[in-house]
Amino acid sequence: MADDTPVIDLRDVTKIYGHGEAEVRAMDGVNLTVAPGEFVALMGPSGSGKSTAMNMIGCLDSPTSGDYLFNGVHVGALDQTQRALLRRNYLGFVFQGFNLLARTSALDNVELPLIYKGLPAAERREQALDALDKVGLKGREHHDPSELSGGQQQRVAIARALVGDPQLILADEPTGNLDTKRSLEIMELLDKLNADEKITIVMVTHEEDMAAFAHRVIWMVDGRVERSGSHDEVFNHERRGS
Repeated sequence: MADDTPVIDLRDVTKIYGHGEAEVRAMDGVNLTVAPGEFVALMGPSGSGKSTAMNMIGCLDSPTSGDYLFNGVHVGALDQTQRALLRRNYLGFVFQGFNLLARTSALDNVELPLIYKGLPAAERREQALDALDKVGLKGREHHDPSELSGGQQQRVAIARALVGDPQLILADEPTGNLDTKRSLEIMELLDKLNADEKITIVMVTHEEDMAAFAHRVIWMVDGRVERSGSHDEVFNHERRGS
């Protein structure tokens, strides 16, 4: 694989739900590439297609037409098992609602993806402890979610996404349930992981100040990429109303 092969390459991707008058084009000819090590924010009004695009990138949905290549591999040519292996081995997911197991320690929550990979218990523990240390939760390994703040719970969720050494982290409104201070802490953490671990990050957000952490903002409207550029380029354009 050439070094310049995009991690994500969407080629004229369309996603249609419903038929006839009920037809909705959630994605309408989207062309989008994300390079290795990029931090990209997907933005746009409600119904713009950003969540559908996130599901497509995460191999949770398939296009009606067009192609999706991950690291140069045509995802559409993979069977269900191969797609599951792609998600397991290359992708990490972070959600707005944290999605942690209640009454289960931070350590056990982070170990969970490694159980699915079949790693031995000692190796799982070592990798989970390392991931928790990277997100600043050393010493909190045995706390369950009810004993942690919202920001700490999101850190556990990020550690869980990180523990499998993914190439790509998909973050869906990762600060949506947090106050401003905790939101900035989470974004600073994602920014640091992107820089230090060289992990590509694609984040859906509706918050302009959170998108400022991304290298590039992709603005979607009505299932299409309307513009793509730096935070200032996209939002200066938006404020001009042109």
